[in-house]
Amino acid sequence: MTGDLLRMAFSAMQYNRRRTALTMLGMAWGIATVVLLLAYGDGFGRAITAIFENFGAKAVGVFPGRTSLQAGGNKAGMPIRFTDEDVERLRNVVPLVRHISRESDKDATVSHEERAFTLSVSGIDPPAQSIWNLGAADGRMLNDDDNLSRARVALIGWEAKQKLFSGAPAVGESLRINGVTFQIIGVLNARMQEGDSDDNRIIYIPFNSMQVLQDTHYLRGIWLDYEGMDHDKITKTIRESMAIAHNFKAEDQRAIFVFDAQRQVAQFQIIAMGIKILMGFIGTLTLGIGGVGLMNIMLVSVTQRTKEIGVEKALGARKRDILFQFLAEALVITAVGGIFGIILSYAVSFSVGKLTLYSALAQHAEAGDIQLLIAPRVLAVATAILAFVGLCSGMLPAVRAANLDPIEALRYE
Repeated sequence: MTGDLLRMAFSAMQYNRRRTALTMLGMAWGIATVVLLLAYGDGFGRAITAIFENFGAKAVGVFPGRTSLQAGGNKAGMPIRFTDEDVERLRNVVPLVRHISRESDKDATVSHEERAFTLSVSGIDPPAQSIWNLGAADGRMLNDDDNLSRARVALIGWEAKQKLFSGAPAVGESLRINGVTFQIIGVLNARMQEGDSDDNRIIYIPFNSMQVLQDTHYLRGIWLDYEGMDHDKITKTIRESMAIAHNFKAEDQRAIFVFDAQRQVAQFQIIAMGIKILMGFIGTLTLGIGGVGLMNIMLVSVTQRTKEIGVEKALGARKRDILFQFLAEALVITAVGGIFGIILSYAVSFSVGKLTLYSALAQHAEAGDIQLLIAPRVLAVATAILAFVGLCSGMLPAVRAANLDPIEALRYE
């Protein structure tokens, strides 16, 4: 019986092929829209992650400030200063620390032969390179031996290399920083650089070598990263431990400043999730238009086949058999349209490639653009939406057909 009902459903679809094809086209267009919009939302989330990973997704920076609350015998307005002891304190107190580094920087005159520019020079411990996700395009990175021996070596940013050397090789050459000679050991990969930021113009030297340029007893800041995902616990521990060491209240936000990359990532992930939900909602509405078209066609089909339904019931077909017959027809149209729609969405995604996002605001930011990749979870969500729309669109006509009175149906002309 079931096989007969399925054959009758397919015969009805083939009877009016143009109508069936147009209905499938509507469903294909709708599901392609759903898939592409969901892929756009997914790509936006990946772009945000790529932007933060470029600078170090788990980087935490701790910088000294000035107290704004009275604590113990100290009045408000007292400056906070970090030393090497604070680095060891954080290394021992903060849970799951992976890397930790001191930082001291200054603007200096950097020259090579006849070229001279005012650039930012940053003294760092080698772990900072992992914290900030720095990578060498040429040469090598700073290491512990450079730091321990106070070697006068330097890593230079991509744009600094262009300014000082143009297209000539820089590794192995020397430059002068405020008159002090340093040898270049590496050139960094170009990093995302927004507006007038100097991320690609920084000269990195070992922290201990920074002493030839300025006093490094007091640190500009401390950087670290960590295992796990509990960034709130990390920042809370940092504040509490530094408050005890420097005698200020942990809730005093101006005493020290804590930059937490994961907090910003979480904020942008909320935005990305909102965009995904919005894209899915818009796509579902678009697919719903195709579903309305399918429902309309199926209602017309029920009307045209009223007498046929009466004959089937007179021959012993039950309500559920008629329901299954028309619902199967609607679901087949939905499934075939869905397959063509998914193929169409893949074709569009491959032809479009990347959509401009962060590269419109920053240089070297192609990794922060939206790439229309159709992930398996996108297909799963789109298929679930398609099945829901197809079921809802086919159910009303199928119920109407199943509830027809057989006597009235046989009289229908």
